[in-house]
Amino acid sequence: LRRMLASGTATVYGTTVVRRHTATDAFHNRHIGPSASQTEEMLKIVGYPTVQAMMTSILPPAIVRPGAPVDGAVAPKATDGGAATDGTMAYAAPMSETQALKHFSSMMGRNKVLKSLIGHGYYESITPPVILRNILENPGWYTPYTPYQAEISQGRLESLLNYQTVVSELTGLSVANASLLDQATAAAEAMSLAFQFHKKKRCTFFVASNCFPSTIEMLRTRAAPLKINVIVGDVRKDLDVENPDLCGILTQTPDATGALHDFTDLFAKAKTNKVISAVGTDLLASCIVKSVGSMGADVAMGSAQRFGIPLGFGGPHAAFFAVTKDFQRSMPGRIVGVSKDAEGNTAIRLALQTREQHIKREKATSNVCTAQALLANMSAMYAIYHGPTGLTEIADQIRQHAATLAVGLETAEATVLCKNFFDTITFKLNGMTSDEYTARCLEKGINVFHDKAAQTVSVSIDEATTDQHIAALLEAAGMENPNVAEIAQLAASSKQLPAALRREGSFLQHKVFNSYQTESELMRYIHRLQRKDYGLTHGMIPLGSCTMKLNPAATMLPMSWPTVGNIHPMVPESQCRGYEAMCIDLSQKLREVTGLAAVSLQPNSGAQGEYAGLRCISAYHQSKGEGHRKVCLVPMSAHGTNPASAVLCGMDIVVVACTKEGPIDLVDLEAKIAKHQKDLSCIMITYPSTYGLFDKDVKKITSMIHGAGGQVYFDGANLNALVGYSGPKFVGGDVCHMNLHKTFSIPHGGGGPGMGPIAVAEHLAPFLPNAIYGAKVGGSQPFGQVSQAAHGSASILSISYMLMLMLGSEGLAACTAYAILNANYLKKRLENAYSVLYKDENGNCGHEFIIDIKPFKKTAGIEAEDVAKRLMDYGFHAPTLAFPVVGTLMIEPTESESKAELDRFADALLSIRAEIANIENGVWTKDDNPLVKSPHTMSTVTTEKWDRAYSRQVAAFPSPHSKMDKYWPTVSRIDGAFGDRNLMCSCAGVESYMTKE
Repeated sequence: LRRMLASGTATVYGTTVVRRHTATDAFHNRHIGPSASQTEEMLKIVGYPTVQAMMTSILPPAIVRPGAPVDGAVAPKATDGGAATDGTMAYAAPMSETQALKHFSSMMGRNKVLKSLIGHGYYESITPPVILRNILENPGWYTPYTPYQAEISQGRLESLLNYQTVVSELTGLSVANASLLDQATAAAEAMSLAFQFHKKKRCTFFVASNCFPSTIEMLRTRAAPLKINVIVGDVRKDLDVENPDLCGILTQTPDATGALHDFTDLFAKAKTNKVISAVGTDLLASCIVKSVGSMGADVAMGSAQRFGIPLGFGGPHAAFFAVTKDFQRSMPGRIVGVSKDAEGNTAIRLALQTREQHIKREKATSNVCTAQALLANMSAMYAIYHGPTGLTEIADQIRQHAATLAVGLETAEATVLCKNFFDTITFKLNGMTSDEYTARCLEKGINVFHDKAAQTVSVSIDEATTDQHIAALLEAAGMENPNVAEIAQLAASSKQLPAALRREGSFLQHKVFNSYQTESELMRYIHRLQRKDYGLTHGMIPLGSCTMKLNPAATMLPMSWPTVGNIHPMVPESQCRGYEAMCIDLSQKLREVTGLAAVSLQPNSGAQGEYAGLRCISAYHQSKGEGHRKVCLVPMSAHGTNPASAVLCGMDIVVVACTKEGPIDLVDLEAKIAKHQKDLSCIMITYPSTYGLFDKDVKKITSMIHGAGGQVYFDGANLNALVGYSGPKFVGGDVCHMNLHKTFSIPHGGGGPGMGPIAVAEHLAPFLPNAIYGAKVGGSQPFGQVSQAAHGSASILSISYMLMLMLGSEGLAACTAYAILNANYLKKRLENAYSVLYKDENGNCGHEFIIDIKPFKKTAGIEAEDVAKRLMDYGFHAPTLAFPVVGTLMIEPTESESKAELDRFADALLSIRAEIANIENGVWTKDDNPLVKSPHTMSTVTTEKWDRAYSRQVAAFPSPHSKMDKYWPTVSRIDGAFGDRNLMCSCAGVESYMTKE
């Protein structure tokens, strides 16, 4: 492997390896950007004879794991299960794409795809092929990053604005966000909103007992460390809205049994007592049922999964969250809003970002970072494709099938427990146990939900339910040869919704929801939006701390397989053997990568992983009688989710300084430990640091924490610089989360989905999270539940699993080496033109580095944002702006980029430096130059009048590449402050700019 990295041929642990480019060869040859000859050229620039020599120089010897491909290391040993005791990573042979797909197809073939009418927030949904093909399977939609650079993100921002409009109109509330992780965590965010609204002085939260059990369990989990008293009961009997300690209530309609409710009177009483009214609801039901907003709800949440998203064994699915205007500045997650650009044109961007963790840190409204943008965009397109008429027809069809089932069951002498319902019928059978009925349905290929304790059965109808399914359900209840058509006629007259529960008025009357009901029109609309956005289809996205690497096509293909997408997360174990096999093997691979003892795949984002890991630490301290340990040390350089997550875990944040060279300040750390030793819970470290450095004192730091009785939380944001060479265990970590949407190639999707599984040391394993339904995945003393489903967003785990199969252990290590080589090559090319802030003693960086733009503010009036926007004219997405240091750009190229692409990016930044020099030398003024007026749109450079000091060619075609393959930003620089002052987060009048090019 070591010689192969530089030459193309090697003997690796006794096996001759030839770097080839065939369809049956190892995938790392396709994944890693630089060729063998390019590698040699880059190594000369970096100053090392081989990749092995470079890695030996950059990695502190104390952190290198046994068997790593550095000088003096021994070869890895094979293991027969579990991580090797000596820390070597077990050898796994790489597979070609063809081999991996065949292997994974066989594995997932062990799943059984039956008709699942289990419900509980998960319903079979029909994804229109035009959306499946043009969004889910389209790298133009799944490879872009979160739209912080709004000028090159107008397409998906427009789509997310459509999504927010759908949610706002159907719930009847004025403002919706751009998605959350799942319905259960959305409910927890509602509780947090109510708690914070009352300044944490009201500490009781009431939850209706007929909410989904997974929601109730999530609320209990989130409430415990915040000392919120969760009361679960019957709103009619157990709720005292005049309780002065009550901050909020959560109800649900339709509820877990399927019953519809009108909470108008309850919400009015709550408002009188300043109690926040939150309610879980269903978007399809809201098409025909009275909206929760019209009942007086303050907050509404739920899942948009049934708007065209596959079941996926639990996810990913976009949760929705909407509030009245009174709470718009307290809402969690990202909000898309309308503003204007420098030319006065309407433009869209992320609004009210000062609420979010990346700015407000421990004082943020939530620790939410990753959302479910790709799924929200699919759901928005589902609503557009069907339009208000089609959505109403689907909802009516579901309601009619449910009513038909109810009448048929009553005819079969079953007792239907819900008088008013939408899609779910809960009933008791006469002369038959719930187990017997469930077994009969299973024989007919149908899964239903049954409550053994109550001896009830629930059946949740979906848009894919047919008359044949209804007949089978009735036959299972004992009805012979049911005539579904006749029963449906009877149901139409006897089971109508009461007028008081029917929705009044129209919805989604905007042009966008009434113009694209043919496949041709929707296909063109989708691609019209896609052309506005910058993704990996255009070029590299060098965002530091984001790891925007290749999302291999072969890893994405299984997402469209029925054996992956059509499995309900609550099916019997016999129907999900394939998923369980994948999860077991993936967990083992992640244990190998980290060196740690146990893994939970449940956290469905990095922030959720942080929360889960910190809760494991807290549970560990409590188990030792040291529950008072609540101080969490957070370095100044930490990502904003770190302190935000710690606060949600009930911890007290103490910030640790960093030296001017970048590493953690050991003197300050020692002082903080001495001051808080009795109460020290943990430290949260990112390694290599967000400054791009391998801190040589990291083992000393972790030893200091352990010596004081604390634990080490290892933030895995930069794991792409460690795999195969080191890992959390080898720097002293006790728990870490892994961003699978970074290191292991799950696409960022324009802002989600993501996955953040955690790995823990043996002493923390008993406290791993469990799930109230589905597989028992937790430890012996689980702290609770962090995602709605047992394995979180299970279907996208297949992406990382496929990547690891195709790369093998050697390929994973090679990715690490090339991530570091590519970063150091870029640094070398740029360091004479820009000041690189942090380097090690040999002048190297890790997998990312930071260039300082602050000096140009004084010499040329140029700020980091100006350079970021000017890069758009050159055909690039900007690096990370102003994090972790204000006035800088943080660059991470990843291993997937070729030398040609690295050179194109370096040439662009060097050209921009020359443009800054023109300002410094007086060629252009500080207020009239191509940087401060960037980006330049086609509309701008084709105006009849051009009165700028630089030419149109300089504005729009500053590089040879831009003349051959021009990417055009569609709006000029956006005025974010204007949008925040004039908040508009839905499509009111939006047709005025919806289809502008």
